[in-house]
Amino acid sequence: MFDTMTFTKVLGAVCGSLLLFLFAKWGAESLYHVGAGGHGYDEEKVVGYLIETEGADAEPEEEVVEVDFATVLASADAGKGARVFNKCKACHKLEDGENATGPHLYDVVGRAVAAADGFGYSGALSEAADVWSAENLNAFLTDPRGYAPGTSMSFRGLGDVEDRANLIAYLDTIGE
Repeated sequence: MFDTMTFTKVLGAVCGSLLLFLFAKWGAESLYHVGAGGHGYDEEKVVGYLIETEGADAEPEEEVVEVDFATVLASADAGKGARVFNKCKACHKLEDGENATGPHLYDVVGRAVAAADGFGYSGALSEAADVWSAENLNAFLTDPRGYAPGTSMSFRGLGDVEDRANLIAYLDTIGE
């Protein structure tokens, strides 16, 4: 069915197609990148018109509303926090004394920092805070590496303040 000559023809066709594709790509890049900062781009020779408008330089300022975390925490939903905890399940367990990649989170709200027995903490957490209060957990969950530089926790953090509040409310119910 397949002899040496047929195989050679198929291989030649594939290599030829690849070569043709690469030349077409190179040609298109050299053609379209001339005006966009590629080879041969000279900013002084670019032809264009500048339309000036009043106040165009002033960027509109976005109003940043500072939300009080205590207010958000007061209206937090522990049920929604259980869903947010799914992001934590890979490394943390909720059972008392059952450490995984991270320490167990049983009764973590109000617990001393780095106090889970049998878990080897990095020294960065002990320097960041003494007790896992709701405010300390909020700051840590926002940006773990920013809150405790040198921590071994690789999680990037939770950007949404409501997610953090819901998660802390859920963790507060574990171990009561």
